[in-house]
Parts: sequence; structure tokens; C-alpha cells
Amino acid sequence: MPKIEPLENFIGRRLKLRDLRVFLEVVQSGSMAKAAAQLGVSQPAVSEVIAALEHALRVRLFDRSARGVELTPYGRALRTRGVAVFDELKQGVRDIEGLTDPSAGELRIGCPESLAAAILPPIVQRFSQQFPRVVLQVDAVTTPTLELPQLRARTLDLVVARIVRPVAEDVSARDLNVEVLFYDHLVVAAGAQSRWARRQKIDLADLVDEPWILTPPNAWNTTVVAEAFRARGLKMPNISLMTYSVHLRTNLLANGHFLTVFPASVFRLYVDRFSLKLLPVDLPARPWAVALVTLKNRTLSAVAERFVEHVRAYTKSLDVSPRPGKKFVRSSRASTKGGEAEKKSDGMQQRIGAKG
Repeated sequence: MPKIEPLENFIGRRLKLRDLRVFLEVVQSGSMAKAAAQLGVSQPAVSEVIAALEHALRVRLFDRSARGVELTPYGRALRTRGVAVFDELKQGVRDIEGLTDPSAGELRIGCPESLAAAILPPIVQRFSQQFPRVVLQVDAVTTPTLELPQLRARTLDLVVARIVRPVAEDVSARDLNVEVLFYDHLVVAAGAQSRWARRQKIDLADLVDEPWILTPPNAWNTTVVAEAFRARGLKMPNISLMTYSVHLRTNLLANGHFLTVFPASVFRLYVDRFSLKLLPVDLPARPWAVALVTLKNRTLSAVAERFVEHVRAYTKSLDVSPRPGKKFVRSSRASTKGGEAEKKSDGMQQRIGAKG
């Protein structure tokens, strides 16, 4: 590809923001005609803009066919940067709005259901009391890895994620800022009316034929349970229901005879509300990082920065060390320095298991 004239001159004279807007509309619509309808202009006008862009860049941005248009590798590169350009402009407008009215704005948060049910309620309550005119939008995301397409597409400002794989081993995390907030772990829970609720000692083998509620087979919760039973030479327990829903599990435990596993952060929030009981059952010590994830080279809005401060403040003293028959004891905040934090958390959970 021939070298384009000096970029400062090129962008100022030949690459216009309006043309980039038309290009992105064609990408989203998948055809020149649909883009023209969305923009309220004629199809020839849209075609002319795209042709002018291709001439200026000296590459083909779209492959045309009777079914519409499809991005070329050059077009995909322009789309990625073009989305970033408009996102930064939107963030700039939000920052200006924040400066003129620091109590208003909008924030889009991604979060798996178990965290939305565990740590978000108190954070949102405190944040909304302080900034009542900020609109929070929370979308469910799955985070076994850090692929997070919504974050990269900039439809989310930040994600609070559960991370199974160490960040250093996750190639999808290279363009992300990952800040570990704390390390969670799994506990076995039952309702107060369960025949197991008053037992001081429970062997895993005793629970094989009990009715369990577990998450789907490939989820971290079920993987840890399977590992625990397999290590004892036991078959998988009797699964009565598979669901990710925290609310369904807590209600069934409160009103029935089921058993389940929760992240300790979830159990902590619902233990009193649903009269749950923590059972003295040893599970493999598997630190489960909960992290704040943002996109590198993307400036957070003022509203997002305020929310992040609330997340850090709440999780700093979060107690995720419940013990059967004892009150929650504040544990020190897990270090965010990778292996060091993992070792500390691993040791903490081994000590909890020994005392259980």
C-alpha cells in the first residue's frame, strides 16, 4: 500500500468525522441502502462517501455483493479505531456534563449474575444515595475468560468479573486493565430447616444422595464440587436442579431440603435474609479472583471513576471468610500482586477448611 501523505494533513483535509460516521453506519447496517435510510440521505450519497474514503485511503474497505457489503481487513481496522474515536468523543461530552453537574451521568456495567447478586446491591445503594441522578445500567456477562466482547465494543464502561484463569496466562487480557479486588471461595450451604443444619461434622460421602442445586456442568462451582467428590472416590452427588440463578437457589434452600454451593461473598449477603446455614464441609481450596476490568487506552468518565472508588471502598473490607457457627471475621484485603495474593488466599482457605 502506498504511503499516505502526512497524517496531520490527511486527517485535517481528507478524512472527515462525518465520513467516518457514514462508514460506521454502513458497517452496522450491512448495506448502503439501509445506512442511507438510517441517515436520512440518498443511497448514492452514501456510496459517494465510501468511495471517497476508499480513494483517500487507497484501499478497499468493503466487498460488495447482492446481499450487501462485508468488511475487508482494511475496513475492520478502520472500524476498530473509528468506534474508539466516537467513544472518546462521547466520553468527552460526558466529562463536560460531569464538570457542569457532577451528580449526573450514565454508567454501563458488566457483571456476572453471582456478583450482581452479591456485592453490587450495597455498592449501588450507597452510590445512588450519593449520586441520585446518575443512571446505572447493569448487563449480565459471563467471565470464565476475559474475552468480554461488550467491553471491547465499548458498549460497557467497566466489568466486575470472576476470573478462573490467571491473568498472566490469559492471552485475551493483553488489552485490558485487570485490578484484583479480592479472592472468593466456595462454601456448602443449606436452609435452617435442613437436617444437616445442626450437624457439627459432615463427611462429604454423607451428602452424595442428597438433593443438590448446582450450576451447569462447565461452571466453576460445579467443577469444584466434582473435584471434591472425585478426590474422595465418590460419584457426583444427586443433582435436582441446574441453574445460575442465585435468587432461585436461595429461595429453594430457605423453603426446602436442598443443598448448594455459593461463593462466600454471595453467602455473606444472604445468610441472614434467608436463614441459610454454612455446612462444615471441606472443598478444594481454589481462590477465585474477583476483579475490576477496564479497557486499556480508554479514558474512564468522571462518573465511572466515582463508581470505581465505591467498588474499591466496599471490597477493601469485604469479609469472605465465613465459618460454621461463627460470626464473620474481617479478613485482610488480598494483595493484587498475582502469585503472592493467590498464595495468601490459598493458605487462608486451607486454614478455614482445617477449622471447619
